[in-house]
Amino acid sequence: MDLQTIKERIVAVQSKREYLLGLLEQPNLGTLRVDVNQALEELDELIDEFKRTIPVE
Repeated sequence: MDLQTIKERIVAVQSKREYLLGLLEQPNLGTLRVDVNQALEELDELIDEFKRTIPVE
């Protein structure tokens, strides 16, 4: 996999973060809120690690 493909996939993942944030605003989320929070934390870690490894040009 080349660097450009990886960057495109990271951008796609970043866009899905907004969807997860929207889910947190749902009042009927119940116990799934824990899972959504965990997904957001892991997503943020992945994005941070990518930025440390491959600086944005």
